[in-house]
Amino acid sequence: MPAKLKLSFSKTSPKGDVATICLIGKNGEIIPHLERNIAAHLIRTMALAQFTGKFGKSLMIYTDTNSYLLIGTGDKLASGIEAEKLGGKLFSALNGTASKMGWMPDHKLAPTVLADVLFGANLASYHFDRYFTEKEKDDVMVRLCVGGEALDENVSVYQDRQALANGVFFARDLVFEPANKLYPVEFANRCSALSSLGLEVEVLDETAMEKLGMGALLGVGQGSRRESRMVVMNWRGGGDEPPFAFVGKGVTFDTGGISLKPPKGMEDMKWDMGGAAAVTGAMCAIAGRKLNKNIVGVIGLVENMPDGNAQRPGDVVTAMSGKTIEVINTDAEGRLVLADALHYSETRFKPHAIVNLATLTGAIIASLGKEYGGLFANSDDLASQLEDAGRQTEEGVWRMPMGPSYDRMLKSHIADMKNIGGPYGGAITAACFLARFVERTPWAHLDIAGKAWSDKATATVPKGGTGYGVRLLNRLIDDWQGASVSHKWEQSDD
Repeated sequence: MPAKLKLSFSKTSPKGDVATICLIGKNGEIIPHLERNIAAHLIRTMALAQFTGKFGKSLMIYTDTNSYLLIGTGDKLASGIEAEKLGGKLFSALNGTASKMGWMPDHKLAPTVLADVLFGANLASYHFDRYFTEKEKDDVMVRLCVGGEALDENVSVYQDRQALANGVFFARDLVFEPANKLYPVEFANRCSALSSLGLEVEVLDETAMEKLGMGALLGVGQGSRRESRMVVMNWRGGGDEPPFAFVGKGVTFDTGGISLKPPKGMEDMKWDMGGAAAVTGAMCAIAGRKLNKNIVGVIGLVENMPDGNAQRPGDVVTAMSGKTIEVINTDAEGRLVLADALHYSETRFKPHAIVNLATLTGAIIASLGKEYGGLFANSDDLASQLEDAGRQTEEGVWRMPMGPSYDRMLKSHIADMKNIGGPYGGAITAACFLARFVERTPWAHLDIAGKAWSDKATATVPKGGTGYGVRLLNRLIDDWQGASVSHKWEQSDD
């Protein structure tokens, strides 16, 4: 049954039917230290159950007076992903107990390790139940009380993880929302609420975008009764230094427009704003963590609908950069939104680097499945740091090629470019299209079409909206080492 996690800290065990949580190493070591007779009973029961302390495995043992929830840690428990996964397994096991209450005595874990265990348990507890009118009878809190001296709610490492979890949850909520509830104006309103964290939030309406010449973005939304928006979220934690820029595609629903998608599976297109959700969640986490860096998040919000005013195949639009685009396929709309958002971000903020995220192409899923986000970049430095951040957060990215031969596929006979290439390499030609709207800044494009939504749950990620990208971007900022442009693919008439 779904349940949310309530964490508390206390030097003594709470009263009631509470399971004492014991960590069991691969050699059978029991942590914390227990009375000899209790320890002997647990060891005998483990032997009978053939419980060896394998990582993530659990066993519930009862005595006449108490209950003990055993969680295997395998070899020595390390901070990071390993500890987070253990936390996810711990939450799942505790959720399966009758009382859903656990007491975690002093396990002598390092503060970072314990914080990561609790972070993983917190991530695993997420579920989206906003539109159930009747909640399940057993939809209750899982209560976990933590003892010892290593950690409490005032320790900075714990507060940091909590802020990061809040950002992930914010992104997941956005991705789960149906399109009749979360449309561009409502999405912008939810971003505005983040000003309570110290973010400066600016919302550009259609009139403001028209004055700026954002014909590419506005063309996508012109077939919808829902007005388009652009949101700028600014975190000023780094003095006068240039910011990092995160840019997100926010198509709150994508019918394909006049190039209408097949009906089967179209309901999934409510999460075609996964890139914007990731950027928004990342900014929520950045503000909550009070990072001493300057970061700006820019998201383009549109709804792609096929009414009588909708953009047609063959139309030509003019982007904010002044470049003209022949729209061959109205279902290749996300890149049009990003074209204006990227140019706006670069010219207004002159950032250190730009990373954009978008559920951009089905072609990236054909290439990489759902194991990685596709990474395209004009900077080897930036690409390398994103790859490293992906390994540390398990939000992996895989670098894909770019180059003039792909870029030439975008040639139009009546405008500066088409919005699609040929029948092959669709994720790559989409990236080449975006590269034309970044002039001189280290830039990376993450195609997260296979990562924003998951068909199955993992230890810390639910089935459905994943919040992918929030942790990746935060890790990138934490470990930033600078970057320069190493590739600039010139357009060719060949």
